[in-house]
Amino acid sequence: MNAAPATRGPIKLGFVINEMATEKNNYTTIRLARTAVNRGHEVALIGLGDFIYDANGTVRAHAHVPRESHYADDDALLADLQGPDCERHRISVEDLDVLMLRSDPAEEVVDRPWAPNSGLLFAQLAALKHVIVLNDPTHLTDASNKTYFQHFPEEVRPVTCITLDAEEIKAFIKAHDGYGVIKPLQGSGGQSVFVVTPDSGANLNQMIEAVTRDGYAIVQEYLPKAADGDLRLLTLNGRPLCVDGQYACFRRFNDSGDARSNITAGGKVEMAVPDEDALRLAEIVAPKLMRDGMYLAGLDIVGDKMMEINVDTPGGINMAEELTGTDFSGHIIADLERKVRLREQYNRTLSNTELAMM
Repeated sequence: MNAAPATRGPIKLGFVINEMATEKNNYTTIRLARTAVNRGHEVALIGLGDFIYDANGTVRAHAHVPRESHYADDDALLADLQGPDCERHRISVEDLDVLMLRSDPAEEVVDRPWAPNSGLLFAQLAALKHVIVLNDPTHLTDASNKTYFQHFPEEVRPVTCITLDAEEIKAFIKAHDGYGVIKPLQGSGGQSVFVVTPDSGANLNQMIEAVTRDGYAIVQEYLPKAADGDLRLLTLNGRPLCVDGQYACFRRFNDSGDARSNITAGGKVEMAVPDEDALRLAEIVAPKLMRDGMYLAGLDIVGDKMMEINVDTPGGINMAEELTGTDFSGHIIADLERKVRLREQYNRTLSNTELAMM
């Protein structure tokens, strides 16, 4: 699958992030932003607290704008954007061609619980002005926590209970022969994820307390194959992202004894080819991803089940590129160029959800 040709002239591309100070050089957002700049496009990064609804009804923002036209690597772009002399620009969000929503709501739970919903609401206003917003902000609001996963076919999901009641959790674990996984309803990066075994004993109460102190817990059946890690398969336009025969798919594992395979939890990564089970799961979840405008998503797969679907900040593009030399980010930016062409060819009559998945 080859990247589409570039558009005639630059597009204006915005990225919504948590805040500029917390961005890192291994974030997919920074890689996409650098790729866009190097392709000649105008780029702006907008923090969740940087939006403005102007007195004249225009959606604006204070944005960090790269000052150079080319960057040798992600470190150079990040240094520019986070430099002490980098000025924020007051921009019109409505003038953007594409707005990519790349903030992680889990990072805001404690200090800024208002931030994620605020960003989505401003993004919805931008979509009304025919900015292509990805992932679709209306459906992304519905997907703000892991209950979204329960709307996918039962065939793809492990047996799951969602509750605040410790006795319900214990009963679920008992019904599954003492095995299970407990994690928070809202969160990411492997935070507060516990694997329960028959040997957990008194630690089970501590696990439950650690998860439920911040809200509802998800308890799922334990999948033995999880001991070998999981597969992260990225999808674009609802289909597995594949460029020049190379899938954006990698195996995440942890050989330190930690049950979590998330990279942020110390996990390791190696490229992988999705097997028949993984491709079948991707095929099953594709219709809902398409219907909801989930343009870029990350499927976390163990064996023949899907553990989670990340629709907020699916990452790993930079690692996949460095491991394979495949230009996944260039393919994504070229695809955005194509969507902007389609929007103009249809005189802005296509809906945001339609454009998100075409």
